[in-house]
Amino acid sequence: MSGPALSDGKAYRVAGRKAAPYEKVYQAIMTGELAPGQPLIETALAEWCEVSRTPIREALTRLEQDGLVVRGDRGLMVRERSPEEILDLYETRIVLEAMASRVAAVRRSYMDLITLRRIAQRLETMDVSDEHAMAAGNREFHQAIWRASHNDSLSDLLQRLDMHLARYPSTTLSQPGRWAEANGEHQEIITAIEAQDADRAHDLTAAHFAKARELRLALWAKGQE
Repeated sequence: MSGPALSDGKAYRVAGRKAAPYEKVYQAIMTGELAPGQPLIETALAEWCEVSRTPIREALTRLEQDGLVVRGDRGLMVRERSPEEILDLYETRIVLEAMASRVAAVRRSYMDLITLRRIAQRLETMDVSDEHAMAAGNREFHQAIWRASHNDSLSDLLQRLDMHLARYPSTTLSQPGRWAEANGEHQEIITAIEAQDADRAHDLTAAHFAKARELRLALWAKGQE
């Protein structure tokens, strides 16, 4: 579906069901339909969403609070991507993901372990030609660790970080040899969590995401982000 043209000649487009203004604009940002740096014009968005400007203004306020929209000299725009942001996100993610694994090693239940093993087994047999499926499966694995930590505050912080990383279209898992390597690292992390070795679970996870950070920066350098 297409919406009204922007001042620069672009149009808002989002496929799928009719959604609330917040959800519609959010999805457009995450899929890149609304590109980084693109201005967000209330009247155009209101026409596209078939609503008044008030719910659009409320949606943009929420998106600004999410950090997906920023205010510039010419008004609101989609947040830009940068290598500095990649570093900031991964520095924080390394700390939080490692902490989630540490806590999961202490608090995990028997069912948590079963879930982690099942996801890891499924990832090892996944079609590596489907980058979206690989990224989704990997996210599912790490979210299972968040749940195994039984720490809602930690999970909420990681969910917010994951949202910002999802704005970067490429996946580090598609790099040569990385998928098999990452799956092996997942198995080691599970083993540490199962053994309730909190320090090892923490260190393995920190190293796992440090590799992802370096690969993400390499993708940026190649112009693939």
